[in-house]
Amino acid sequence: MTEWPRIKPTDYCNEDLPQLVQPWWQTLPRYFHALPDHFLADNDTRWRIDYTATLDTVARTGLACMAGAAALPASLNVREQKEERQRVRFYESFLDAGDPHAFFTPPEQQPAIRYAPVSGYHFQPEDGQASTLSFQSPFEPKNPALRERYLAHTRNRTAWAQYWRHDGKPRPTLIMIHGFVADPYWLNTRWLALPWFYKQGFDVLLYTLPFHGRRKGPLAPFSGAQFFSQGMAMLNETFAHAIHDLRIFMSHLRDGGTPAMGATGISLGGYTTGLLSSLEKDLAFAIPNVPLVTIMDLMKSWFPVNLQFPLFHKVYDTDLAGLRKLTALHSPLTWPCQVPKSGRMIIGGAGDRFAPPKHTDLLRQHWDDCHVHWFPGNHMLHLDQGCYLRTMRDFMRDALEEKSVKLSA
Repeated sequence: MTEWPRIKPTDYCNEDLPQLVQPWWQTLPRYFHALPDHFLADNDTRWRIDYTATLDTVARTGLACMAGAAALPASLNVREQKEERQRVRFYESFLDAGDPHAFFTPPEQQPAIRYAPVSGYHFQPEDGQASTLSFQSPFEPKNPALRERYLAHTRNRTAWAQYWRHDGKPRPTLIMIHGFVADPYWLNTRWLALPWFYKQGFDVLLYTLPFHGRRKGPLAPFSGAQFFSQGMAMLNETFAHAIHDLRIFMSHLRDGGTPAMGATGISLGGYTTGLLSSLEKDLAFAIPNVPLVTIMDLMKSWFPVNLQFPLFHKVYDTDLAGLRKLTALHSPLTWPCQVPKSGRMIIGGAGDRFAPPKHTDLLRQHWDDCHVHWFPGNHMLHLDQGCYLRTMRDFMRDALEEKSVKLSA
């Protein structure tokens, strides 16, 4: 393995942050969301961090208003509150089992996957093919009380991805998982410079999360609105669905001869990448990018969603630790990472106020002090991105060599 240089525009001061002790939902301080994120930096870097952090705070408030408004009607329904309290109890046994595979069971079927050409404005490789992949998902919720309601979202039952494949033999594949509301392929293509990774020799799969893009319900106010707005029980099933369909795409790639795969994702996609890495042993690498790790603590830091916490406590009849536990089933902090330490890396933004650096630090601890690359930007504006892209590429290449897989450039 290459000895990784600490390419860091800043030095993160994490002495004020708690050490992660399991079960994390009970031991994490109640004030975790309010802990400061300290960086030592020169004046130029400090100005860029503070400036981008301010931009993030403004954008975050707008998104929080949208998400909070989408979830409020169901939260205020008294009958729905009582039923929701009963539904979430179903998941306690899966968390107590101590095995993520008890809930996130592998797909029992491998449906036929359809290929279609991508639209002209999407990335068109000169030495390969870009295709839109889809299949009818055989996923069924574990909770029988939710099965009919969940499956009534008919558009969500079709899984989608875009696949860029080089001519000739299949190459090692980079799986990209988008963030909340940020599902367009063209956006993620540019945001993470995916054509550049393709030109470095990787095939690329861009996966669409449930309730996003073409999976969005016809009455949803925006893409992704139904992901978080249907209660904690539905959220558990939504993450199970996300992993289930992604595993089907991964099995399809394996059957097609793909020699190795690794995953990266932005924000919610980074959270999902962390979850996937606790389930799939054969991932060569996992690189969450500006990830969140504890949904409830993130919401505590988002105005005006944080004003709804008295309502959350009432609906679920529990304290903050109890609310964290309701989301622990799918948190990357709950389960051991199955990817070798040599394949674990995190990208963090020093000015990130959507998923603050303290979330990255908790995941770093949980992943046995894995490599973290900090950049002096925020959640959406990744300053000095070229530096971390090259670091990612080299890291991915070394992780493949560790698995004895060669990358053709």
